[in-house]
Amino acid sequence: MTRAGAFIGCIADDFTGATDIASTLVRAGMKTVQTIGIPEADDPMIADAEAIVVALKSRTIAAEEAVAQSLAALDFLRSAGCQQIVFKYCSTFDSTEKGNIGPVAEALAKALGQEVTIAAPSFPANGRTVYNGHLFVGHALLNESGMQNHPLTPMKDANLVRVLQAQSTGTVGLIDLSTVFKGAEQIRAAIGKAKAEGATLLIVDAISEADLTVIGQACRDHVLITGGSGIALGLPDNFRASTELSGADAAVLPAVAGKDVVLAGSGSLRTNLQVARWIEAERPAYRIDVMKLAAGEPVAEEAVAFFDAHAGQTVLIYATSPADELRQVQAAIGAQKAGEMVEHALGRIAHLLKNRGVRRFVVAGGETSGAVVQALDVKGLRIGAPIAPGVPATVSTGSEPLALALKSGNFGEADFFEKALLALSGDQS
Repeated sequence: MTRAGAFIGCIADDFTGATDIASTLVRAGMKTVQTIGIPEADDPMIADAEAIVVALKSRTIAAEEAVAQSLAALDFLRSAGCQQIVFKYCSTFDSTEKGNIGPVAEALAKALGQEVTIAAPSFPANGRTVYNGHLFVGHALLNESGMQNHPLTPMKDANLVRVLQAQSTGTVGLIDLSTVFKGAEQIRAAIGKAKAEGATLLIVDAISEADLTVIGQACRDHVLITGGSGIALGLPDNFRASTELSGADAAVLPAVAGKDVVLAGSGSLRTNLQVARWIEAERPAYRIDVMKLAAGEPVAEEAVAFFDAHAGQTVLIYATSPADELRQVQAAIGAQKAGEMVEHALGRIAHLLKNRGVRRFVVAGGETSGAVVQALDVKGLRIGAPIAPGVPATVSTGSEPLALALKSGNFGEADFFEKALLALSGDQS
């Protein structure tokens, strides 16, 4: 089979979100490469990719900069031959009144000449569903799920039409679940009707993977789609009808030998649960004291010394803390500064541990994952089988491979750390 380039190109607004949608594409049989930032169009790591995911760190930066980075990623993906573009954001729609979902979606649509674009954040495998335009996390509305306490993007409104409208210059509409249930042709008709009525962005209801698959089928001719990773479920089949994809071989990864470590920076409820389980099992854990970081104390070096003192054991190094403690720290030094200090510290620790022979990293938190990947100088990731919904095993490209599991804060069950370490230690080839 010969082709001019990849079929699907994705622009993800954070690193764990990128591995999330990459995992979905691999699951659907597409050989997928994730790039860390924007590489050259002729980079050999993308040579045989059927899907390319560009991981940006644009979720919480200024909207203007997020737009600029996303447009640069779009230029790269188009030069790599991608026929369909997906703008991937979190299934909890992490954003503020200023963006960045609306501004980026509108800029990409303008660049691609698309007049109306869907927004489908649902990810039922992790309990994120949209009904009547309202986002649920499990049985709770988004603004009652714990996401209202997010330190950087507190989500205080579950009505996504209203949330997206506040960020957008065009008109936001809704394709409701009754239309989705009627199938792809009816969805296409509803999109056409909304377009005629002046809508430019459309929230689309979905409560199951079957819904997302049919939405993907309905959008087979859209050059741009936006949503959570679940929207990618139905996209590979749109290409499979006319070409041969890799299938089961898409998930094969080489084994990576070496020491391992768990790094957690997320303050999410799920990561707190995972950290608590680790500690309750009396496994070695070093807690990063953010106030010590603020005071300029050598916290990273102390963490590495703790790692050295527990040779032969897997160590957890974490800054994760309950919401009330997190609020106290943020009140003392500011939310943004606290987050940046934790990211920098965990990135430095990862770098130092790599020099001590660590080759397998389990990382909890989207911002943390970005900091760690950059500190490890990872340029690209090959995507393997899922460890948990939305979290695949990965191996870095290049001459010195590292095995990584990059987890969004609220993903994974209580025993995720243990499962991830086992997955990264096994020979998946």
